[in-house]
Amino acid sequence: MNSTVVITGAASGIGLSASKQFLAQGWNVMMADFNNDLGQKVYKELSEQYSPKQVAFAPCDVSNAQSVDDLAQAAHQAFDHVDSVINNAGIFVKGAVHEIDEQAWDRVMATDVKSIYLTTKAFVPEMIERKSGTIVNTSSISGLQGDYNMAVYNAAKGAVANLVRAMALDYGKYGIRVNNVNPGPTMTPMFKRNPQSVIDEFIQASPLRKLVQPEDVARTMFFLASEESAPMTGENIPVAAGFAIHSGQPVQD
Repeated sequence: MNSTVVITGAASGIGLSASKQFLAQGWNVMMADFNNDLGQKVYKELSEQYSPKQVAFAPCDVSNAQSVDDLAQAAHQAFDHVDSVINNAGIFVKGAVHEIDEQAWDRVMATDVKSIYLTTKAFVPEMIERKSGTIVNTSSISGLQGDYNMAVYNAAKGAVANLVRAMALDYGKYGIRVNNVNPGPTMTPMFKRNPQSVIDEFIQASPLRKLVQPEDVARTMFFLASEESAPMTGENIPVAAGFAIHSGQPVQD
């Protein structure tokens, strides 16, 4: 019996790379995304490349309880069971605290943090019953460090960085492992909207003089979802091309 993963934010960027990674490894993949048109397009492409029996798609607003419950129902209609959930959907709003309006603050918190609460409520009871399962959340190095002009994103990803520890403690007795992947600047379609001069500045800030590719994060997600990471739970794993390792001090002579 093939293992099955549910991936949110699966229609582009890291989520799409993760979908391809799991499919290539023989897993069934339930793709979910807020963008129904794009989701249907990539689902069609992947179902032709692999098999319609191996991949499915459902539109989902991960901040809405009914929508997440509908996703869970769709997953169980398409596949017998769910072994892993990849909580990848997220949004970004920039600004200092006083510059962010209340609606934007609430939207980021709902999409980046509340969504994990909702998917866990929807999928973890089955894992508890089977006494196995994995959950992988997309946090960020911005959940481990502070950034200029990114207050609500820092707050949301910081919440995810600690939530993983609580979840790992609560669900470990059921054989369920929960880990975070913490990407640094990643060459997703959203990041590539920056001017090339900005991208070049980020590249120069990396000790490797490179940025993370979505495929890099996808491979780490698969590792954390699979038995290859069996001893690991409650961890924040940076995939960051060396970002977040510098104390910030200038070079000393």
